[in-house]
Amino acid sequence: MTYICGLNSAYHESSVCLIKDGQIIAIAEEERFNRKKHAKPARVDNPDELPLEALNYCLKKAGITFDEVDYVGYSLNPKVRLNRNIQHQHPYEVTPGDFGSKEGEELFYQKNIEVEQKVKELGFNGRFFYLNHHDCHAASSYFVSAFNKAAVLVVDGIGEFESTTLYEGKGNRLKKIQSIDFPHSLGFLWEKISKYLGFSEYDAYKVMGLASYGNPDTYRAKFKDLVIINNDGTFTIDDKIIQFRNENYSGLESLFGLEKRSEPIQKVGKINQKYTDLAAALQEVTEDVVVKLARTLKDKTLAKNLCLSGGVALNCVANSKLLEERIFNDVFVQPAANDAGTAIGAAFYIWNQILDKPRSYVFDNASLSAEFSEEEIKEALDRNGLNYQVIDNTEKKGAKLIADGNIVAWFQGAMEIGPRALGNRSILCDPRKKDAVTLLNHKVKHREPFRPFCPSVLIDKTSDWFDVRGKLPSLAKYMLTAFNVLDYRRGIIPAVTHIDGTARIQAVEKESNPRYYQLIEEFERLTDVPIVLNTSLNDQEPIVCSPQDAVNTFLKTKIDYLVIGNFLVSRGEQNE
Repeated sequence: MTYICGLNSAYHESSVCLIKDGQIIAIAEEERFNRKKHAKPARVDNPDELPLEALNYCLKKAGITFDEVDYVGYSLNPKVRLNRNIQHQHPYEVTPGDFGSKEGEELFYQKNIEVEQKVKELGFNGRFFYLNHHDCHAASSYFVSAFNKAAVLVVDGIGEFESTTLYEGKGNRLKKIQSIDFPHSLGFLWEKISKYLGFSEYDAYKVMGLASYGNPDTYRAKFKDLVIINNDGTFTIDDKIIQFRNENYSGLESLFGLEKRSEPIQKVGKINQKYTDLAAALQEVTEDVVVKLARTLKDKTLAKNLCLSGGVALNCVANSKLLEERIFNDVFVQPAANDAGTAIGAAFYIWNQILDKPRSYVFDNASLSAEFSEEEIKEALDRNGLNYQVIDNTEKKGAKLIADGNIVAWFQGAMEIGPRALGNRSILCDPRKKDAVTLLNHKVKHREPFRPFCPSVLIDKTSDWFDVRGKLPSLAKYMLTAFNVLDYRRGIIPAVTHIDGTARIQAVEKESNPRYYQLIEEFERLTDVPIVLNTSLNDQEPIVCSPQDAVNTFLKTKIDYLVIGNFLVSRGEQNE
């Protein structure tokens, strides 16, 4: 019996994955427990801030203590990181003491090196591995995929020094083919442009939504002065212009003729159309790179399938473009493709690549995190003095409430991993309601109106509503690709049809989530529509984890009903 713990805390999205004999026991993202988005900011002084609550949850789920774990894999190699970054010469002044500076990189190295000792102080006495970051990203997709051979592509901000890495996966081995190094980084490009548009470096998904309203023609030529893309997908970014390692935006302002925004765009209109066009051009560049790299990988590996990971793999529009090109039979992305997923990769890299064990686990269900009993749910409701009913047919009742126009918080089973709610920690609404987006943003989500909401659809009804050509890709199960809504259906489900006529769907399988599937089935019986609007159960915070988190969100928003386990909480039945 072999226990392996994958650990990620180097940058952000701190997380833990625990596997036993090559099977996942649990995955936990620290942000869900400490209620801080991304768990912690990426700083040079805090990689040793370990995801302790996530770790404790995983050990508790397995029923073991840390001294029973045989191996720990940490998803960064500090020594490689230090040497490559200190040697690099920046063509501008970097922020003193921060990433890219000698003192900043040395502090970051020291804090990462302290992780091994801190883990041992927690009771671990097995073997500890510092692993290359992109190897962990690659392992997080390939080793848990259904493919025995695949092309593997990692695209993110930075690992040790690579931003993009190409691999071939065969059996239980990953072989590195090629890499693109800093400063040529799509992930960093999205972070810097996001901040240039007034958002934070974590708001790439907002910029992706904004891009649908823009015209890439406006800045296509200008972008070619910043990003040069070769026919094979390799690319260079002019760091003299963008200056990744400081907060100077003068190069971008000169290039695009636009001042850096001090505030994010709230509404799309003529006054900020040029910024919207810039977002569209950024999206186009991303799609061009990803598609060309995929073709290169196809030529080099002759593989029929692709595994994709890294933060850029969460760009569902680029993923849909990749599928349209039909380079591969299927593209697999596990839903925690960002740094949280490197904990999965670290564990499986040790099991498959280092220990040379055969692959036996296939990822087909994202509900791999915290789960709570009916007793724990009841205790939270009682503790908060909430009035509630116990209901027999939760799915039928929930569907009726949604069909009647209510906003319903749906808390069931094990929490899903990754940044998108997939039917266990969700807010649900009727996709037929034209005013659903406005209502959700007013009552609960308080987010920008240009951002789309997503449909959860019964998997066997997907092609009846969306333009799915051929076999449904595995990406569709996790809201990781977009499809055109069929023309004659758009007027029926306006709340989940984006401005460009697409929808980022979740195709729901009965086998992986029977309760959620049944809820949508019941909704279809009432409405003839096999779809519900699904957004994450949160309000400007991490997706809720525990019953108490769900209660907190219910109380601070204007959600109409909370369906939690077999309990129904109605806003109208609460005492003031």
